[in-house]
Amino acid sequence: MSSVDFAGRRSFLSSHLFRTAPTVFAATLFLSALLLFAVQPMFTKMVLPKLGGAPAIWSVALVFFQASLLLGYAYAHWLTKSFSLRHGAFIHLALLGIAALTLPLGIANGFGTPPSTHIEIWLLALFAASIGLPFSVLSASAPLLQRWFAESGHPRAGNPYVLYAASNLGSFTALLAYPTLIEPFLRLREQTAAWSAGFALLAVLIAMSALVVASGAMATREAAVVAAKPKWSSRLSWIALAAIPSGLVVAVTAHISTDVAAAPFLWILPLALYLLTFVAVFNERPWLSHSTVVMLVPFVVAPLAISMMGGERAYWLMTISLHLIGFFVLTLLCHGELYRKRPAPEQLTDFYLATSIGGVVGGVFTGLIAPNVFSITLEYPILVALAVLVLPGALAGGVKQTLRAMAVPLAFAALVYLLHIATDFQISYAWKIVFQAGLMLIAAFLILQRRNPASMFGFVVLAFVFSANWQPGQKSFDTSRSFFGVHRVVNSSDGQYRLLFHGTTIHGVERIRNADGTPVTGRAEPLVYYYRGGPISESILVTRETLNKPLSVAAVGLGAGSVACYREQGENWTFFEIDPEVVRLARDPERFRFLSSCAPDMRIVLGDARLTLSASEEKYDVILLDAFSSDAIPAHLLTREAVAGYLARLKPKGIIVFHISNRHLELSGIVAAVGAAEGMVAIQKYDSSATNFAADYKSSAHVAVLARTWADLAHLTKRKGWEPVAANGVTPWTDDYSDLISSMIRKKF
Repeated sequence: MSSVDFAGRRSFLSSHLFRTAPTVFAATLFLSALLLFAVQPMFTKMVLPKLGGAPAIWSVALVFFQASLLLGYAYAHWLTKSFSLRHGAFIHLALLGIAALTLPLGIANGFGTPPSTHIEIWLLALFAASIGLPFSVLSASAPLLQRWFAESGHPRAGNPYVLYAASNLGSFTALLAYPTLIEPFLRLREQTAAWSAGFALLAVLIAMSALVVASGAMATREAAVVAAKPKWSSRLSWIALAAIPSGLVVAVTAHISTDVAAAPFLWILPLALYLLTFVAVFNERPWLSHSTVVMLVPFVVAPLAISMMGGERAYWLMTISLHLIGFFVLTLLCHGELYRKRPAPEQLTDFYLATSIGGVVGGVFTGLIAPNVFSITLEYPILVALAVLVLPGALAGGVKQTLRAMAVPLAFAALVYLLHIATDFQISYAWKIVFQAGLMLIAAFLILQRRNPASMFGFVVLAFVFSANWQPGQKSFDTSRSFFGVHRVVNSSDGQYRLLFHGTTIHGVERIRNADGTPVTGRAEPLVYYYRGGPISESILVTRETLNKPLSVAAVGLGAGSVACYREQGENWTFFEIDPEVVRLARDPERFRFLSSCAPDMRIVLGDARLTLSASEEKYDVILLDAFSSDAIPAHLLTREAVAGYLARLKPKGIIVFHISNRHLELSGIVAAVGAAEGMVAIQKYDSSATNFAADYKSSAHVAVLARTWADLAHLTKRKGWEPVAANGVTPWTDDYSDLISSMIRKKF
């Protein structure tokens, strides 16, 4: 082939690549984002068995992802500012090759049992060592390729920001596909293999994009206009507008996943909506006009403000929908303002670097700072209130005029708070309607002030303060927070009962006063799910009667310590609890007396039961699985690997008792399927005898029991309500496979 022919073909190839540049760049950004956001739920799922499945794991994971995004954006900024586009392309391809050497993805060596304190730091280190390099390199794609396209000389290169929509569409697709197409059908090993193949394809597409950058067509472009550096006021504005939605995505995720399940299915919903807002607004024709979004804000903030800080969660689907819709609208507001304030393409990497800094600021505040500073989840309402100040004109009048507009509702908020801390007044259940009417009145004023965002902000604060401090039928006794959630100790309005809440779910109730007001003495009486005569107590008492000997019991999940009062003299009981704060509350007789009155010498092993129970040298007649995070049962305690560990610690004729009461998930089929896979048989009982909680504080429980043979369960199957349970085609869960959606569908239908 002559040099002329070769040059002609190269010219044709360059020309063709140049014409198809928007398609090549869009496809590359789509795949890059697809891989970037598929790895987030995938790798976090790998980590779950190590840390008890707490929603805080995802909060810390998001902080890591945002920090890695910042690192990638900073690298892209440095690369475009320090090197020619051609040299920068070669450097980036070389770094992609180095990152490929770390594949397939997996947990790095050296990360065994997590520490009991500073878990956040340990978790960040695990993520950094395991996926830090490939994730950071991938995250550089969005700003880097947009900058390359802006410099390509292509006729459509004047607004490279529209490519960001393609990037976020890839992210959204990954998050939507994970729970519906990936998690139910592929095990983690298969997922990581497919991800590695996708990474190889991405390298090819980036090389093609680099050819566009390096092609002769670039020589025809006009000289780039040197734009002035952005002002610091602009940078701070970009950071703030990115920080609020970034913090909200962490806060909303923790809020909605606390009561359902610590699982990727729920974690990805807010993140997917967050990314969808970029697709919606980083567009020459936004899906919703900015004025429409501004109009919607008061109508989604009002119901959020009056319901977020308290109240019942009976209509969980409606509650989750409300939070997701509110989050979506507020994020559209912030990102719409961000796009409106975007700079010229020459400042593109400055812009994305500032937004990534904002992402880290919001994530660090919500995921790391707030849990260690606030005793309740104040970060969520704070961010919602700050989002209101993003509305046009909120701060236009200057500091004095803004404060003047906020003054009246903020003064009422301060008065409500001072009355709460200065008096013992409680709102009884009889006044519940009046309380709700007060909240509706605040919401009405909030909406009426929609044309005055500063005043609207004040009413949002008033709604949060009022709903958080005055809940009918309860008076707060103690509130504390740990990595694993918020714990509230409250007294009933009549002063006779003390309740332990984790999130929105009761984890223990003790009667502290008699009807005549005198303190209750003697052994504490187990209530709620643990009342004498319920299936949990029955599984312990009937087993003791059948074996006719002192029991050896392992109880996973301490709560208030209720079941400790079923221990008898000479028996060997051990509690396995992951949260040090729960241990503190249960051991303090000023809060709960179950341990102090029934088992003051009770042995409590701190740490995740998957690890600590397996490491135990003892064997048990009864292993009771009663671990909850609010209303969510950690999925990693229901897998084949987990049950195999329990079985190794079970004595002959012993039983494994699963407390599976849940408003959202059908779990008996999963327990039966996992048990069958391990050669065990299963029975269940759904108790319906506790029907008057407001009067006696007893709750019906759903319990499943596994044993090696039917003979080991004969003592329970003779009792009323116990029946065999079959898997009925349910696939057993493992550490690298679970199907949350099917469990929710079975529960519903």
